[in-house]
Amino acid sequence: MNALITGSSKGIGYAIAKKFVQNNINVILHSRNIIECESAKSELELLNSKGNILCCEADLSKKNGIEILSEFVYKNIQELDILLNNAGTYIKGDILNAQEGTLEKLMDINLYSAYNLTHRLIPKLRKSRSAHIFNICSIAGLNPYKGGSLYCISKFAMNGFSRCLREELKSEGIKVTTVYPGATWSDSWKNSNVSDSRIMQAEDVAEAIISCIRMSPAAVVEEILLRPQLGDL
Repeated sequence: MNALITGSSKGIGYAIAKKFVQNNINVILHSRNIIECESAKSELELLNSKGNILCCEADLSKKNGIEILSEFVYKNIQELDILLNNAGTYIKGDILNAQEGTLEKLMDINLYSAYNLTHRLIPKLRKSRSAHIFNICSIAGLNPYKGGSLYCISKFAMNGFSRCLREELKSEGIKVTTVYPGATWSDSWKNSNVSDSRIMQAEDVAEAIISCIRMSPAAVVEEILLRPQLGDL
């Protein structure tokens, strides 16, 4: 099987890539930073020397970045079995006090990157007998919170995109799963005073996703909602 994971040099994306490599799934890693991407590749190759791991640098907030990554996929693999739209960003801000252009930046990477990349790669996915699209959303796409309204808007949009995509593709046998992680450990939590035990690990998200892939063609997990055991922060 071949998988493309956007934003996979660290965090949730890297944890998913690690889980895939451990389960003999070939992976295309993506990052805006080729050095970080190559570093992640080197680490993953230690886990499975027989796997095929590739790297591609592209800025998915720009249309030419979508073109670079999609062309890389078409050039390097015959068919795509798993597309995992994970690339995203967070910018703090509410509607009434937002700096001009903030919502546009969030939408470019949190929604349009997934929309445009999926559109470009559907022909590749249609060649697979077990195609599966995972869209990493957020609990912010289900429940708004003060201080993050603009981020929530972008994730609500991602939620809508993913659910509509599910309806459009189910008759073709292409599975679509929307993933809503709560607070998950990443570099953004390093300087916080929050205990590690209060936040989910990226590996938890990866474990949920690999479980979906192991299911029969007759079943699909439409939504995965993960929260820290003690609830949202």
